[in-house]
Amino acid sequence: MDSKHSHTAISSAGLLIALGIIYGDIGTSPLYVMSSILKSGTRPDYIDAHLVLGAISCVIWTLTLQTTVKYVLLTLNADNNGEGGIFSLYALVRRRGAWLSAVAIIGGSALLADGVITPPISVSSAVEGLKNVFPQLTQDIVVYIVIGIIAGLFLLQSFGTQIVGKAFGPIMFLWFTMLGVLGTVWILQHPAILKAINPYYAYDLLVHYPGGFWLLGSVFLCTTGAEALYSDLGHCGKGNIRISWTFVKTTLLLNYLGQGAWLLQHEGQMLNGKNPFYALMPQWFLLIGISIATIAAIIASQALITGSFTLVAEAIRLNMWPKVKLNYPTDVKGQLFVPSMNRLLLLGCIGVVLYFRESTNMEAAYGLAITLTMLMTTILLTMWLKMKRVALPLIVLFAVVYGLIEGSFLIANMIKFPHGGWVSLAIGGTLMGVMYVWLKAYYIKRRLTEFVRLEPYVDALKQLSDDDSIPKYSTHLVFLTSAERSSEIEQKIIYSIFQKRPKRADIYWFIHVDTTDEPYTMEYKVTEVAKDDVFRINFRLGFRVQQRINLYFRKVIEDLVRNKEVDITSRYESLNKQHVTGDFRFVVLEKFLSIENDFPTIEKLVMQAYFYIRQFIASEDQYFGLDTSSVKVEKVPMVIAPVREVALKRIR
Repeated sequence: MDSKHSHTAISSAGLLIALGIIYGDIGTSPLYVMSSILKSGTRPDYIDAHLVLGAISCVIWTLTLQTTVKYVLLTLNADNNGEGGIFSLYALVRRRGAWLSAVAIIGGSALLADGVITPPISVSSAVEGLKNVFPQLTQDIVVYIVIGIIAGLFLLQSFGTQIVGKAFGPIMFLWFTMLGVLGTVWILQHPAILKAINPYYAYDLLVHYPGGFWLLGSVFLCTTGAEALYSDLGHCGKGNIRISWTFVKTTLLLNYLGQGAWLLQHEGQMLNGKNPFYALMPQWFLLIGISIATIAAIIASQALITGSFTLVAEAIRLNMWPKVKLNYPTDVKGQLFVPSMNRLLLLGCIGVVLYFRESTNMEAAYGLAITLTMLMTTILLTMWLKMKRVALPLIVLFAVVYGLIEGSFLIANMIKFPHGGWVSLAIGGTLMGVMYVWLKAYYIKRRLTEFVRLEPYVDALKQLSDDDSIPKYSTHLVFLTSAERSSEIEQKIIYSIFQKRPKRADIYWFIHVDTTDEPYTMEYKVTEVAKDDVFRINFRLGFRVQQRINLYFRKVIEDLVRNKEVDITSRYESLNKQHVTGDFRFVVLEKFLSIENDFPTIEKLVMQAYFYIRQFIASEDQYFGLDTSSVKVEKVPMVIAPVREVALKRIR
């Protein structure tokens, strides 16, 4: 049994891993959902039985319809070789229409924006519970504590989370058990709250309570972590997720019902800054409960951070994000660290904490972006159902039901826009712009790259290799090529070899990397273009595979030498006698925007934005994992549309 399968097979260890990895966001929602709903009522902070019963009923049926039915029962089936998430789903259906790339970009950018809001609201909600134990604690001190915890969390990312991750499962099991026990105690004291299970109370709230529909914006906070269930499918497996969700949902519902029971016992009173979640705890347990809640919030933040890293890595392989540096701090499959994204998320989270200061203010920004992600997932899932030839009436039913549900949540969340919702949309919009620019620029570059047939240049390459009058550039000269056909090569590469500075080598290697729609493909094919002189290697790598081309190329060479298909011994006579291996040198062609351009306005803006962003990211040789000591980066001009008319006048 391989390592991947051992994590996804149904087992007690797999269930514990699922608890630790994927339920942080949805599991910490009881910290802020009910307080947010009561603050959004017609009389803020006033405990009204009509509002309480309706709100609890809405939460119960949101968790049932949105999380259980849509994600746990339906969406988990749309796996890409065991992997989940909006980009994995897009990779499955993208051949059914170019417009689907826009859907994936909107969903992916909104999910990343959610990653900036979740750590601040989760940690702030937990830490603010300290005010119940230490009333003299000021909000300034709380802000400093929250920033300190968040900063420490981001600083630890570069070391990997393998060791910490082993403790996540047991801690989250303790957290959910605590939720269930606290809720049960209060339900037994006020069993009338069980009426909220009846969906009539949800209907009654939305239809008859003044402004009841707009409360959906706060109700939605209970299911924001549902997308994480799907994103972490590859880490846990659908069996472990479905079984563990039964336990998680039960404890969540018990806690929400318990909070409702406490609120009903205090009907007609004001909250006066109290959090219904902490109100469930006896005084002697408060400090312990706050500590467990804080750790659970940190775990929730950790899950969102690592999820953001995975999302960025997938976007890179789908040409939707700049090729930034990716690090793999441990040997755990799929665990990675993206330094640039780590810095951006850290700055974003600190900015959110300083701007909103209190978790109640952050609730206004939270939820709006993730509704967009869920709507985009619904669109992609509808296309997947069509691809699977599901009966048309069922597809229509799914699209209509969840279009209405998520459309309602989106409309209700729009009321948050002026109160802070614009922050998450601004973050998401910025990320969306980067993704659009990068994908559009990719297609522009691909359209304008000139390819030529390699065959007419084979003899010239052999002659150049044997020409002793030209100093040898390298024993083995390696070019990265984007030409998908083995018979073709970029014109710029031919220019680089023969004209820019004749590059004489004993063997010429052309490497092409093809990113597949499957997550973990690792295949290669070798084509001998000219015996002993010219070779082409095609790598087929999954969109979740690290592109360590230097390492993979070395592995291919070892296989070829072992099979006696190539001789890599230096061809210098003195070195050949000693069986010294020849040197390898990579040449990377890096495009820059030529000033000799006269192009359409949209393409001009896109390419200017593209090359502006390029200034702040690592070069392609670093992304592909090439040895910097053996890499030559050559600048080549990119001419989109040459200037055709030059108003130049000759004088005598």
